[in-house]
Amino acid sequence: MSKIVAGSAGGRALKVPKSGTRPTSSLVREALFSHLEHRDFIDECDVLDLFAGSGALALEALSRGACRALGVDNSEEAIRIMNTNARNTGLPLQAIKANVLTYVSQPGTDGPFDVIFLDPPYAFSDEQLAAVIKELPRHLKPDGLVVVERAKRNNEPVWPSQLHAERERTWGDTRVWTAQMGVEDVE
Repeated sequence: MSKIVAGSAGGRALKVPKSGTRPTSSLVREALFSHLEHRDFIDECDVLDLFAGSGALALEALSRGACRALGVDNSEEAIRIMNTNARNTGLPLQAIKANVLTYVSQPGTDGPFDVIFLDPPYAFSDEQLAAVIKELPRHLKPDGLVVVERAKRNNEPVWPSQLHAERERTWGDTRVWTAQMGVEDVE
């Protein structure tokens, strides 16, 4: 069972799509959000969750003080579940049904954002991910952060020149990379 880890909706259960998604574990979410909160990247921030599935990352951000969160997924089931999870937690997640690459390829898509999460499905290739990441700088605030979660066996994402890789962490079979907009050597 997936649940919100902390914040105003901490402990609330989340529904997850039956297939095609890889929900972020509570352990990974807790570690990731502790890091983000330490860097003041959640409170009063605007968040975009791409390949959102259940919306767990966006809902966790809202529960911990983000002021706005959008979840994008191309699955009808995921959109229904995101909307159900938003209702059940009382959090204002906006679920958007769209192909992620199409969505980020459009100029001015509901942004800019402080944090963009990407948690693509296992079958999503490195090349497909690079095409999505290439579009992200125009949707980020000047010091915005991109967080990519993938299986441990995947390669590090290819970052466009505006995004500076800063951190790679592994928890079990999950690897998380972060890159920040326009800032070099951030620890």
